Amino acid sequence: MSKAINTLTPKLVKKLWFAFILLIILMGASYIFITIYYVDKYSHATAQRVDAHIADHLIKEMFQNDSPFLKDGSVNKPLFGDLMHDMMAINQSIEVYLLDKTGEVLYSVVLDHSANAPAKTVALGPIQAFIASDGEEYILGDDPRNPGEQEIFSAAPFSIDGREGYIYIILEGKELQLVSNNLVGTYFSKLGIGALLLSMLFTVIIGLLSIWFLTKNLRLMTGTVRRFQEGDLDVRIEDPEKSDIAIFAHSFNEMADTIVSNMDKMKSVDLLRRELIANVSHDLRTPLAILKGYIETMQIKKNSLSDQEKEEYLQITHDNVDRLSNLINQLFEYSKLEAEQVSPVKEPFSITELSHDLIAKFRVLAEQKQITLQLDNPQENSMVYADVSLVERALQNLIENALKYTEPNGKVTLAIQRKNKNVEINITDTGTGIPLSEQPFIFDRYKQVDKSAKKQGYGLGLAIVKKIMDLHDTTITVLSKPKEGSSFIFNLPAYQQV
Repeated sequence: MSKAINTLTPKLVKKLWFAFILLIILMGASYIFITIYYVDKYSHATAQRVDAHIADHLIKEMFQNDSPFLKDGSVNKPLFGDLMHDMMAINQSIEVYLLDKTGEVLYSVVLDHSANAPAKTVALGPIQAFIASDGEEYILGDDPRNPGEQEIFSAAPFSIDGREGYIYIILEGKELQLVSNNLVGTYFSKLGIGALLLSMLFTVIIGLLSIWFLTKNLRLMTGTVRRFQEGDLDVRIEDPEKSDIAIFAHSFNEMADTIVSNMDKMKSVDLLRRELIANVSHDLRTPLAILKGYIETMQIKKNSLSDQEKEEYLQITHDNVDRLSNLINQLFEYSKLEAEQVSPVKEPFSITELSHDLIAKFRVLAEQKQITLQLDNPQENSMVYADVSLVERALQNLIENALKYTEPNGKVTLAIQRKNKNVEINITDTGTGIPLSEQPFIFDRYKQVDKSAKKQGYGLGLAIVKKIMDLHDTTITVLSKPKEGSSFIFNLPAYQQV
């Protein structure tokens, strides 16, 4: 039975649940407050719109036959007493105020008008805006009974007996406000409890669905990672672009590919390292054995050897020391290239001048072997963009290789030719040639075609050339037929002079 896979830790699950519950509670509370705010505003706006013209009707109906002022200029209090009595029979929350044209309250049944009572004023701005909109806009005005508070109102101007002012009616008085607050508190409690219960229910549903959807992909990824961890290196997340967390799926697949690729490289490097050690051991053993043998011979027979024999032994010793030194240098050079410790420093230089220098350098050796060494360069000067020291090393190895496998009276040619945006370099010899079956492997290290003692090389010269070409993002090809010679061809980017 397979072990259950825990995709989320208990601590993370608690955090997720806490976050979901807090989020839903905040959403529920916000919904309640917004609902109450707009419902209250809607009810007030509706009440004001319905009773918007009540002040205007009062002036037209009540002030036709009776004036709000007595002959001595005082307020007709009995008239306002009857008026309030009639209006309160219809709506007990209505409060009627008589204002002068500055907004001061001249009289109201609901106010204390004793000598010591402070005067009450109402801001005229909301009243004038209300009259201008003809009661079509939701506007709040001052509440004379509760300074600092504002209520819905109706207002209308009057001009009677040379006196001007306003009839100002609070549509929802203090009694209605108290009743409204009590009802709002009651309904708020009920709405809050209901919203809280619904929020908790939706929290559970959303939390379960969210965690399920989240862990669905995590379970898949966790299972795949476990299989990869247990040694199934071929396992990958299928169709990562269809996953809800596609970026993680792609990242895992790329990581797995990188790990497998690195493991393959490590295995390959380990195999090559073993081969290198075996080949190096063989190549080092041979010259060392020869050196040791001739030195011991010279020590043992130092009194019996002729001067000619001593000179011959010393020359052989010298040649093997050169061979050993060359091998060590090539091993050191190749190891740096193999470990990618060499970065090409590209710059423009004349491949023609470099070729002239190399021809002059190897001409003495070519003459000793009775080989014609020549440069074929149709153009006066060919400029390339590359690492001059690495290109020089590659050409040196190719020329050495050509001279090694070319018989006396043969010819080695270094040809340079411009082709479009590149410069082609071709090293051709008239040597022994390379069998077709061996040509794909000649750039492998320690791959030797000719096994004869005379022609046996170190097996690293062409491998170094191949590494140098790789660093320049170019390739080297070989064209060869047995007994007809060989041609090694590669291209370098031409330097575009502005």
